[in-house]
Amino acid sequence: MSRVCELTGKKPITGNNVSKSNIKTRRRWVPNLKTKKFVIPELSQTLSLTLCTRAIRTIDKQGGITKALMKAKDICLSTRLLAVKKQIQRSGN
Repeated sequence: MSRVCELTGKKPITGNNVSKSNIKTRRRWVPNLKTKKFVIPELSQTLSLTLCTRAIRTIDKQGGITKALMKAKDICLSTRLLAVKKQIQRSGN
C-alpha cells in the first residue's frame, strides 16, 4: 500500500532531524492515513478509500463524498476516484 491520500494527493515528505550539535540525519514525515468506507447514493455502491484525516474532515464539512469529489481538482485524485467522479457526472446529466 502506498502512503498517498486518494482525495488530496498528500504523500510522505523528507527532511532532516537537526540535533543540538547540528548533526543532520534524514527522516520522513508520513500523512495520517485511515481507511474509511463511503456510500455513493448516485451510483448505489460502497467505496473503501485510504484518506488522510484532513480529507475525512473536509468530506464531513462539505456534506458528503459526492460534493467533495466534485469540488476536488482532477490532478489530486487517484485514478480510481477519477473514474468514480466521471461516473457521477454521467449519471447526473
